[in-house]
Amino acid sequence: MATSVPKQRLVAIAAAVALALFVAALADDAQQILLHMYMHNIYGPPGQRAVLITKGTGPMNPSLPPEHFFGDTYAFDDLLTQNRSESSKHVGRAQGTAMLASMRRPVYLVDMVMLLTGGEYDGSTIVVEGRHDASQEERELAIVGGTGEFRTASGYVRCTTAREEKKFTVYELFVNATIPGDDSEPEYRPVVTRRIPPS
Repeated sequence: MATSVPKQRLVAIAAAVALALFVAALADDAQQILLHMYMHNIYGPPGQRAVLITKGTGPMNPSLPPEHFFGDTYAFDDLLTQNRSESSKHVGRAQGTAMLASMRRPVYLVDMVMLLTGGEYDGSTIVVEGRHDASQEERELAIVGGTGEFRTASGYVRCTTAREEKKFTVYELFVNATIPGDDSEPEYRPVVTRRIPPS
């Protein structure tokens, strides 16, 4: 029994080294994608693209105008453009929800899917979520996944306010996405079912 312990340790060390080499190989093959775009959030007519879908039942938020309450939830379908102007080239849409998640600060919990249109990423999506504190000059949201060219993506989106008016806000987005190196298609197996006779 005394000689089996070192062997077990050697096996464990060998397995750990093999795993580390495998992870390192994937990291070497990982692809970093950097994108820059603008998001147009219009919350008043004309051309309104963000609407209140749930009125919060919590207390009024003192950092915002009187009509804002804790729990207010908005749905949005915002245009993504190449430049700051809304008339510049359209590169996709940002669709999701934002919930007022702080009782005292202008903090929203954001969940959105960025659908990219045209170019090499046409039809691909980036899934983003996180804490959006409107009082901060720069906000950072997490990339938690995606589809198409962004399948299993991770990373972050830096967000700043490029322009703000009474009925709309233009956000500048800096997308930093990392795609794992192993993009091989997994093997799918058929589902085998067995009928259970009635008791």
